[in-house]
Amino acid sequence: MYNKEQFKRLVIFVEMAALIALEALVFWIVWTNYYNHKIPLPYWRRGHWVVVILYVLLMYLISRIYGGFKIGYLRLSDVIYSQILSMIIVNFITYLQICLIGRSIMNINPILYVVTIDTGIICVWSAISRYLYISLYPPHKMIMIYGDRDTTALINKMSSRKDKYDIKESVHISEGEDIILEKILGYEAVIISDVPAQIRNNILKYCFKYSIRVYVTPKLSDIIILGSDNIHLFDSPLLLSRNSGLNMEQAFAKRLLDLVLSLILLVIASPFMLIIALLVKLYDGGPILYKQERLTIGGKKFMIFKFRSMKMDSEKHGARLAMKNDDRVTPVGRILRNIHFDELPQIFNIIKGDMSLVGPRPERPVIAKQYEEDIPEFSFRLKVKAGLTGYAQVYGKYNTTPYDKLKLDLMYVENYSVWLDLKLMLMTFKILFQKENTEGVERWQKTASKTEGKKTPQSSKK
Repeated sequence: MYNKEQFKRLVIFVEMAALIALEALVFWIVWTNYYNHKIPLPYWRRGHWVVVILYVLLMYLISRIYGGFKIGYLRLSDVIYSQILSMIIVNFITYLQICLIGRSIMNINPILYVVTIDTGIICVWSAISRYLYISLYPPHKMIMIYGDRDTTALINKMSSRKDKYDIKESVHISEGEDIILEKILGYEAVIISDVPAQIRNNILKYCFKYSIRVYVTPKLSDIIILGSDNIHLFDSPLLLSRNSGLNMEQAFAKRLLDLVLSLILLVIASPFMLIIALLVKLYDGGPILYKQERLTIGGKKFMIFKFRSMKMDSEKHGARLAMKNDDRVTPVGRILRNIHFDELPQIFNIIKGDMSLVGPRPERPVIAKQYEEDIPEFSFRLKVKAGLTGYAQVYGKYNTTPYDKLKLDLMYVENYSVWLDLKLMLMTFKILFQKENTEGVERWQKTASKTEGKKTPQSSKK
């Protein structure tokens, strides 16, 4: 198993190196044959290497952040999208660098040629890499061990990726631990969903012994423990979970980052905000901004600002989440929602200190109350300031279930770092143009009530 995993990493590394080498070669040709002759002092051998090495490092770093090398993990379309987006960003940064070197606005056409050629290379590379990966590593044959809560949604999600997950059998814990352990030996991987702690521990140790990979749907307590510090009491290991949110140094660094980046973002976004304000006003003559009460750190209430994307009096019959094809959303608002530009006025909330650039999305008090009726732990999200973007926004969707949103937000709270904030900001740019991240809830889900995790009859999974 160890050698197989090592060889898999080697295959992915070779594929990654081949792609970056091809992209660097295309850039090298354009740099040496065009741009280098247009700058006041042309570079020689060492200068060429510096420029190209910087290009390679940027391509590697941004592609890693966006998941461009996750062949076999992401869908083919996601890999292509991640790679093309990374490549465009790197070439844009490189073009700015060339303009600085040349001390003038350089001809952008050669860089556009690079982008065009690289796009073709990426599409071919992604298809070949995926074919090789699936040929070498077909999906693992899996068995699901589940408890008394409904796992239909999880099975449906995993079944949509048959290239990665191949669930052959589902077994309820009522069949007995001995039978379950005996069945596990016939599979390459195990999924554990909502299984009591003692049984889960025994399954995990059994799988560890026989080198069988395990997927576990985490409980809230698991996520909290994952954020613990390792300490030692003489020769006894301990896990310390502080459960206090951010410490003073983290809070200061986060606030400083918020102020600096939000002011820069305000300068960049101002022209777009003026155009959006004009479009909203011209559509129906109503107010440009939409103010609404939301919750932030410690349950503190504040007024959030958004560009109005719905018709006036859209909630005269009470609060409800936006639905798929919601007729309350205006044509202008639909475009704004698809690219998240309706959120831009929240830059002022960040400058004011009510929000952060990154954090759990702020909920309305009435919606949060509905969530907490089903999930009392939902208030755990309020350990940090609400954010313009967040972990749940990057890795979830608008219609992700409340319980899963809570898990994602807790992962952020328990693993906070400045680097994580920067990574999530970059990842947010990636999801701006992915429509599935702005999908509304289903028609039957008018409010915030919990929709999964309910107990289900054992027979439904057999």
